Formats: sequence, C-alpha cells, structure tokens
Amino acid sequence: MNFLSTKVAYASLDSFIANVNSMIINPLILFLFALAVVFFLYGVLEFIMNQDNEEAKTKGKSHMIWGVIGVTIMMGVWFILGVIVDTFNIGTVSDRGDVKIDLSN
Repeated sequence: MNFLSTKVAYASLDSFIANVNSMIINPLILFLFALAVVFFLYGVLEFIMNQDNEEAKTKGKSHMIWGVIGVTIMMGVWFILGVIVDTFNIGTVSDRGDVKIDLSN
C-alpha cells in the first residue's frame, strides 16, 4: 500500500461539458422559460382585471409582450444549445452521471 502516491480522477472534456449542460444550463433555461411564462400570465391577469384603467391595461400589454419575448429568447437559446451539442457530438448524461454518446453513425 503506497500512501505517498496520489489518486487522480480523469474525466474527458466531453463528459464535463455534458455534465455542465445537464446539471446547470438546462435547469437554468427551464427556470428562465418558466419565469417568462409567469410574467406573460401576470400581464394577461393584469390586463383582464383592469379593463377600466387604460394605464394598467397598457402595463399589462407591456408585460405580455416582454413575456413573449422572454419565451422566444429561451426557445432560441435551447435550440442553439441543442445544435452546438449535436454538432460536437457531446452526448447526454444519464441519471447515474455516465455519458451516453451515440456512435451509431
């Protein structure tokens, strides 16, 4: 038994990027997507509840527009990230943390 030697764990760059993608970026995108939907629904509620107040209706319209813009941006980010991951054949991470790469091509 050699107590002076260090044990080093090696991981590939692909597995690191796949882990960052599945554990950090995807949940962040989903959170921001949900936030944009909630912002849109808040604008709809604000628009419906304030039919007699033009200023509040305008504010509700503004919230709806920004909610749609946020959803569009998040869908674009999700699409671009998917293209990048597929282009570089990074793969996905399973629940156990193993990297699954499709090599059937």
